[in-house]
Amino acid sequence: MRAKAQVMRASTIDISIVSITSLMFTRLKRYNQFAKVLVKYGFGIILDQLYPEFSKHDFLRKKGEYEEGLVYTRIRMAIEELGPTFVKLGQMMSTRQELFPPPLIEELLKLTDNVPVLPFKNVNTVIEEICGPLSEIFQSFEEDAFAGASLSQVHRANLKNSSMVAVKVQRPGIKETIEVDLKILESLAERIEMTFQHLRIYNPTGIVQEFSVQIRKELDFVRDGKNADQISKNMRSISGVRVPRIIWEYSGSRVLVMEYINGVRIDDTNAIRELGINPKEIAEKGFAAYLKQILVDGFFHGDPHPGNLLVTPNGELVLLDFGNVGILRPDRRDEFTRVLYAIVKSDVEILLRAFSGLGIAIREEDVDPLKDELYVILQETRTYELGQYDIEESIREISSILYRYHIRVPTTLMLMMKVITMVVDIGVKLNPEFNFISTVGPYLDEIVTDQLLSPERIERASRKAASDVLGLPQALNKFLKGLVEGRLRVEMSDPGLRRVEQSIDRASDKLLLGMLAAAIIIGLSLVVAFKIPLYDWSFYGVIAGFGLAVLMVVYALRSIGNKS
Repeated sequence: MRAKAQVMRASTIDISIVSITSLMFTRLKRYNQFAKVLVKYGFGIILDQLYPEFSKHDFLRKKGEYEEGLVYTRIRMAIEELGPTFVKLGQMMSTRQELFPPPLIEELLKLTDNVPVLPFKNVNTVIEEICGPLSEIFQSFEEDAFAGASLSQVHRANLKNSSMVAVKVQRPGIKETIEVDLKILESLAERIEMTFQHLRIYNPTGIVQEFSVQIRKELDFVRDGKNADQISKNMRSISGVRVPRIIWEYSGSRVLVMEYINGVRIDDTNAIRELGINPKEIAEKGFAAYLKQILVDGFFHGDPHPGNLLVTPNGELVLLDFGNVGILRPDRRDEFTRVLYAIVKSDVEILLRAFSGLGIAIREEDVDPLKDELYVILQETRTYELGQYDIEESIREISSILYRYHIRVPTTLMLMMKVITMVVDIGVKLNPEFNFISTVGPYLDEIVTDQLLSPERIERASRKAASDVLGLPQALNKFLKGLVEGRLRVEMSDPGLRRVEQSIDRASDKLLLGMLAAAIIIGLSLVVAFKIPLYDWSFYGVIAGFGLAVLMVVYALRSIGNKS
């Protein structure tokens, strides 16, 4: 038995060594691919600076095939060639318009994660691992996927009860690839902060950490399905908006089975008209749905590109793919609403108050110039006639100003702005006369009014007030304790207060000298008035008091002289 245990332990160690060796080989291979792609697009010199220990490799200094192109275009091309992880990172970076220059944002917005689908034999094992044998669950299964993305692909199938479903399956090995890529990105971000210290303000390590959390969430299809259920529930009050029902019996972390809904892409206006549906109605319905998600529910679909929005033959708007959602707690939701309200109403004061409520830090010396620039941008919109206003341009210009002042804003706010601009862009394609201000203005007025008077807001304000009142005794006790123990220190630097302090100090000095002079005069008067004989002890007591008073006068004069 002992020999058998030793053999098993040795086998386990051998397997572990093989796994570690395989992982190391995979990482080295991926690092090599990463370096070659960057060199190809003319960024070898950057790698040379970031990793000087590898500078002996000649290929880092080779001329890239695409070195002559525009730098931002080359960045986008390199990202596309590096694959799913980097494409997803680029898409996330495209929402951070306050961090990156507008030309780079324009290139990042071109990134798509449409990739060729894999042969069925590559994904069959993953499906059966979650669902079980296909022959026992499905009446039929289409082996050719009808949609593909960087993390997954989708197949049509029929369950045994003849219900048509869409089977979303995760690409085999994608999780391992992403984990290796995240290690590369973490190393790269740390090197950037060490080597190019002026770039620390953009917080590369923070961006990578934030991205790591997001992409790992997208790899969990259970979370995706739960998000779909939540948005489906929230959309019940809006007629004609639909989310596919998740069939949890056959779903898991790597496979999601949902009802299949037939429809055409929302940006295919000709196909929508052929269905006998007015595209304008779809535009209004979609805009109302997303405003409710963002401003009322605080839980919104984070990727409303045309491929994720369908229109059915009966005029329903279908929302797909909920791996990326924005979640806003109530107080943040209120402030986000004010940001949008300020942009629509061209009110810079409301905008800055909303920024303050979101905890956006603005340096004191930047407040006035920032306010001036924002005021100009917002006031210009007042001159636009219906149909001329471009919310995307306003958001781009505001983001550009924030970028110049190195002001960072919450990621969710920029995601919200991205979603709104995407929805407005689709709305304009469906209805060229679509006007953002005339559509959203009344809606925002109603929402802001409801927020001010909503029982939820009143309850939050009441709880905060109650908390402040209940905390007052404790705060007062802490203050008094510090006062008694001498731990409190108040400093005043106002010149006027300093002069008042000096005047009071001089007056107190004069008062002290006056009191001492009065004491001497009174003592001498007592000696004269009562004619105290020299042999009486009282005489010597008066003289002692007189001498003490004189010494105090001398001491006081010296102290006053030292202060002056």
